[in-house]
Amino acid sequence: MRRFATLLLAGTIAVSALATAAYAENPMVGGAAMFANKTIVDNAVNSKDHTTLVAAVKAAGLVETLQGAGPFTVFAPTNEAFAALPAGTVDTLL
Repeated sequence: MRRFATLLLAGTIAVSALATAAYAENPMVGGAAMFANKTIVDNAVNSKDHTTLVAAVKAAGLVETLQGAGPFTVFAPTNEAFAALPAGTVDTLL
């Protein structure tokens, strides 16, 4: 019985570690997984919370740049953050 409990505990720990590793590799943003093997643009397109950001990146002509080798750091405001800007600001950006 003790051996079974030890195996069960070890199995639970292993599954937990795998789930944690999978999450660390593909964190969720806007309800969509962000994949390390995809570009910033590809990941942002899959996030329902970043449609304004994607539009701004396209309007600025940065899609090709952000699909390059990088490395890049992008502070990605959500649609909610863009909506909090003063009236007309987003229209001016786009």
